[in-house]
Amino acid sequence: MRVLYLTRGYTAHDHRFLAKLSQTGNEIGYARLEPASGGDDPHPLPDGVTLLSLNEAAHKPRWGDYPRLRRRLRAALDEFSPEVVHAGPVQSGGLLAAWAGVKPLVTMSWGSDILWDAKHGLGRLAARYTLAHTSVFVCDCQAVREAGIALGAPASRVVVFPWGVDLRRFSPGDGSALRRRLGWEDAFVLVSTRTWERLYGLDTLVEGFVQAARHDDALRLLLLGQGSLGPWIRARLAEAGITERVYFAGRVGLEDLPSHYRAADLYVSASRTDGSSVSLLEAMACGLPALVSDIAGNREWVAPRENGWWFRTGDAEALAEGILDARRPNAGPAELGRRGRAIAEARADWDRNFPLLLDAYQMAIEQGRTA
Repeated sequence: MRVLYLTRGYTAHDHRFLAKLSQTGNEIGYARLEPASGGDDPHPLPDGVTLLSLNEAAHKPRWGDYPRLRRRLRAALDEFSPEVVHAGPVQSGGLLAAWAGVKPLVTMSWGSDILWDAKHGLGRLAARYTLAHTSVFVCDCQAVREAGIALGAPASRVVVFPWGVDLRRFSPGDGSALRRRLGWEDAFVLVSTRTWERLYGLDTLVEGFVQAARHDDALRLLLLGQGSLGPWIRARLAEAGITERVYFAGRVGLEDLPSHYRAADLYVSASRTDGSSVSLLEAMACGLPALVSDIAGNREWVAPRENGWWFRTGDAEALAEGILDARRPNAGPAELGRRGRAIAEARADWDRNFPLLLDAYQMAIEQGRTA
């Protein structure tokens, strides 16, 4: 099978999909809408993946660039002759493929494209158009499935599979080395791995930590990632006088990421929108309980008092209360973390879930034969 993987850029998630696809024995092509930049994932393109030139401009595509990109995509299709095209997110790679008349087309949602960007305006119109021209719609949770169907995706042609994690890499273990290096042996450590943007609730997370830290001197925060909220985050923590209680880890590579989860006592995410969050699944696989915003995607993975807690989305005070609740003697975070690991083993195994994507490709190809 010849598969063209069309995406917006080259993130860690794109690398995961391409690496897995390259191991299937199929011929894999890769094309991207955005030009390469210094913020790309550091992993090289996997061996055996054919890079197809699509956008040689120095800027991210604007609406006016799409006619040129459509012509370039059609040329790439003539060059590579795929049997199926896998495209996403919905309003970028998916939209371009749909407009170019690609068939069969497997459109994959990235979560926020359907749950957030498709709420209104051009994002909603683009999602409806793309799904109307999609052979099979692939998504990672029931919340996205339901939203996709509401936007016009036929229920019989929706495939749901959590992207999952490598359960061997992300597993419980000893995180004491990092805690010792930071002088946090006796602390209660929170970890956040989300991008520093309001969409992912980093403003709520930092404000909630500030409020909780006023009541508990033992609280510490491992803050991974980066983003446009960086100046505000540093200024807010400095204003509260607790900068020294936060470790700014920056962008952490895949090899070092598990050790940061293992050094923590609680995973926290204040995201305003999510499908099956990979970072949440990584934390669960490492045996961490989770304190997460009360949104549909999180509710599919976290149950209060079973493997974590919810708090009202966007409510920093509720987040602070959740942090302090997790610190109480009867909270049992270690037991909740063990249950989270069990859930990850049962439902979030990347090796077990991935073949469902190949099934979606076959479904799209078969539909093309009978259309």
